Amino acid sequence: MLTRSSIPTIKAGDGGHHFVIYSDSCSGLPGTPHEENFRKINELIAALDQAPQFICFPGDEIMGLTMDRESLRRQWTYFFERELSWLDRDAAPVYHTSGNHTVYDRMSESVFRETMARQPENGPPDQRGLSYFVRRGDLLMIFVNTLWSGTGGEGTVETEWLEATLERNADAGHKLVFGHHPVWTVNGYAGDYQRNLERDNGRRFWETLTRHGALAYVCSHILAFDVQVHGGVLQICSAGAGTAHRMPTEYEYLHIVQAALDDIGLRYQVLDRAGQVREWLCWPWSLTRSHSWRLFSPAAARSLPADCLERLDKVQFVVWQINGELSETPDGAPRMILRAEAKDDALPWFWLGAGGVDNRLTALLSPRANRSPHRWTGPPLPKGGSFSIQFALHSGMGPGGLLWRWSDEDPWSSMIGASAWGAERIPWSHNWRVGENMRLRWHCQSFELCDVLK
Repeated sequence: MLTRSSIPTIKAGDGGHHFVIYSDSCSGLPGTPHEENFRKINELIAALDQAPQFICFPGDEIMGLTMDRESLRRQWTYFFERELSWLDRDAAPVYHTSGNHTVYDRMSESVFRETMARQPENGPPDQRGLSYFVRRGDLLMIFVNTLWSGTGGEGTVETEWLEATLERNADAGHKLVFGHHPVWTVNGYAGDYQRNLERDNGRRFWETLTRHGALAYVCSHILAFDVQVHGGVLQICSAGAGTAHRMPTEYEYLHIVQAALDDIGLRYQVLDRAGQVREWLCWPWSLTRSHSWRLFSPAAARSLPADCLERLDKVQFVVWQINGELSETPDGAPRMILRAEAKDDALPWFWLGAGGVDNRLTALLSPRANRSPHRWTGPPLPKGGSFSIQFALHSGMGPGGLLWRWSDEDPWSSMIGASAWGAERIPWSHNWRVGENMRLRWHCQSFELCDVLK
């Protein structure tokens, strides 16, 4: 049973920030399953051994979606005066973003503005109370509205004010942006406007984040926990505060994210309803230069234990520098770079190669015999010539943990897939095959959960 101060938190260093992220409770209605789920999630925060300095809630606090203004107001009143009454919001302010359950027409926009009177009114003139920013020392947090009627409604966001705010706060050591809709597809739940930001709008938005050195974009909406990186910027999706019945229960779960941010970087742990750590990450990671990495061979691969990717207490980060040549084929047939054999005659646990009409980097994971492999894709590789690229497996990032970059100087990006899991589901093979005309060096790093919780 959870008790006060029973859950160890990740501590921030001097001058750092420690906070909680959770979202999508869809409550505000007494006597519902959502209310009960939200109560249990709030108990997690109360049980942390260090109270958060602040809480970020990227949308869908209440069920909403009603045309009755007074009904909407009653839901907000119940949410704050009953469901969040345990929290001293003066000591630990809560920063909210709009969501599709709460801001869906002009009436709900006005109720949201009324309700969020505590939030700064420093957003775009026509979005006061809907978008805003907060500066806490060296930390800049920008809260954007991904549903404004002026940009087209759900799944759209303005970028001019965002760019100007990032420019005015260029001296901030850490920059986090919060919004409701993901930019990058989570677990294969794709769809412009309704599931994620419209693609061209999302591209402009993401280019703004990378151009100004944002650390992460934190979103919700898709009922999952998911982390990816694109162009060196994290996308963290956390939507686990109440809507359990629509989650794929085998892989997703109700949760909060407890995080710390300081000169070391961002560290977080994802806690389920029982207070157990289910996922965690330290970002960014530092690597030695690739010229110092060891040559990779099937014999060298035996240095890692078979369960190294499947352990929760120790995250494994394995990166390869790949130099090679891919013969050009007229039919786009796949060409292998690297594969990890499974037992008996099952499909390889892991296969990396290129193929298709655009010769795209492709990874296949097959953790279970007699089941189709899950596919991730990366950038196109040169046809019929030499190439150089780095590929990594990170066992703590779920489906976002299959990554690539061109060289030491380039940022990491997650490969694109439709799975709810990643390398953490495959054993580490001791039987590897390297493709023809491939020269590989590799490097392994382990990260211990116990070190993060110090």
